[in-house]
Amino acid sequence: MTLLRLSAAVATALLVGCFVEGCSFWNAPASASLKPDHERKAAPDFTLKDGEGHDVRLSDYRGKVVLLDFWATWCGPCRIEIPWFKELQSKHQDKGFAVLGVSIYDDGWEAIKPFAAQMKMNYPVVMGTDQAAHDFGGLDALPTTFLIDREGRIAAVHVGLASRRAFEDGVERLLQTPGSTASGGAALPAVVIGAR
Repeated sequence: MTLLRLSAAVATALLVGCFVEGCSFWNAPASASLKPDHERKAAPDFTLKDGEGHDVRLSDYRGKVVLLDFWATWCGPCRIEIPWFKELQSKHQDKGFAVLGVSIYDDGWEAIKPFAAQMKMNYPVVMGTDQAAHDFGGLDALPTTFLIDREGRIAAVHVGLASRRAFEDGVERLLQTPGSTASGGAALPAVVIGAR
């Protein structure tokens, strides 16, 4: 775990350096755009615990557009995205939209609760499991974020720190016309959590 966090710290330092100095040496791949209706597959359901010990099921969100974010307290790029997700939650929660954070690879609620309070997270957070990560294809990097349409199907996957615009566009298009496509922004590096 210490080596994992050291890797995360190095990746975060590189990322911050890129923001400050620019990263002309690297061409970021395009962020995932919304999949057409016929290519969307059902998001795996899960039952995970929130900070009060209550069960939270992904299937309970059926009928809403969901931004499902796998993150960790020690992940620098995750910290950058959280304020964007808070804004999206505030802006669209009355339109059938929800953000759901899944914290993984952390030291339990003792680490997550103070972090969530410090970040003033205005959306539910649950404790992830290895099984949940596996069901969503395995997580090679954090953050990994899924946009799920009203029918409970995965419409887009963002691995690493995608652009704010990519999330905004994806959410707005899913809220307006489920099944439409959206162009995504440039993806930025992720915190790598495992090599294959």
